[in-house]
Amino acid sequence: MRTHSWLFPLILVAFVGCSKSGSEGSAPGAVTLLNVSYDPTRELYVDVNAAFSKHWEATHQQKVSIKQSHGGSGKQARAVIDGLDADVVTLALAYDVDMLHDKASLIPDGWQKRLANNSAPYTSTIVFVVRKGNPKGIRDWDDLVRDGVAVITPNPKTSGGARWNYLAAWGHALRKPGGTEQSARAFVDSLFRHVPVLDSGARGATTTFAERGLGDVLIAWENEAFLLTDEVGKERFEIVVPSSSIVAEPPVTVVDRNVDKRGTRAVAEAYLQFLYSEEGQRLVAKHHYRPRSEEVARKEGARFPKLTLFTIDEVFGGWRKAQSAHFDDGGVFDSIYVPQAR
Repeated sequence: MRTHSWLFPLILVAFVGCSKSGSEGSAPGAVTLLNVSYDPTRELYVDVNAAFSKHWEATHQQKVSIKQSHGGSGKQARAVIDGLDADVVTLALAYDVDMLHDKASLIPDGWQKRLANNSAPYTSTIVFVVRKGNPKGIRDWDDLVRDGVAVITPNPKTSGGARWNYLAAWGHALRKPGGTEQSARAFVDSLFRHVPVLDSGARGATTTFAERGLGDVLIAWENEAFLLTDEVGKERFEIVVPSSSIVAEPPVTVVDRNVDKRGTRAVAEAYLQFLYSEEGQRLVAKHHYRPRSEEVARKEGARFPKLTLFTIDEVFGGWRKAQSAHFDDGGVFDSIYVPQAR
């Protein structure tokens, strides 16, 4: 079996260009940024960092290098709150970024209005990956709770991707004809009874499914599913697109206290704005995230399957309400998933 380094759930630190620290603006010295992100963006930001470094040096005559740190989104937010010196965060969901304000006053209230589209320069959704030939006949969400089907998804307490998975399943059940909060809860409860192991992050769950061979179906970010089939092989896996799913919006922001302390605000803000540029949007699409740019989306649209999509605001009233009801200690997830009782 060929081993793929991108599957390992480690903290990756990549360097692009020089690494000597420097000051803000047009200073001749090199400058270094740290981008603290979540698991499935590793490959995307390797390309973005190289392109932005080239762009910044050409326009500002200053070398810039960007370090990357990856892990479960919730754990990454906690690390920044505890002192990891991030210039920018590019996390899996807005709630984790909100914590930088709520727990440590690292960013201002209203941070999400600083960039277009609620500071989410790209979107994704949640789909399934099955083994070649789809031996269990997985077609839609209801197939995941059939007898004999083992489901792989990471832990919603630590993984932003897992929370999107959970909410996509809940929203699908709730929006079915006759669906209620009670029926949605019963469906998600049944779903997690089919999960043999909870990894801490999305990349770890992908490794469990692809390399360890556990489970019949992996619930995954759409971009992660494309990456798995592209890199590991379409001869081993197939993507199954459910009839409906959630719009996953990974947000970005500068970490104000850190960039002001380090004098890196100008380059950090430009780095995030670059994600909205045509070149940035093309790289987003290349790595299977859905671009915000309508022009790039038209050119790349054929690769993204059509399905009924709903937003977290429409179904759950936003991330703060969803987090409080489902994922905080004592929330719904704690009541339906008790590993020691299984």
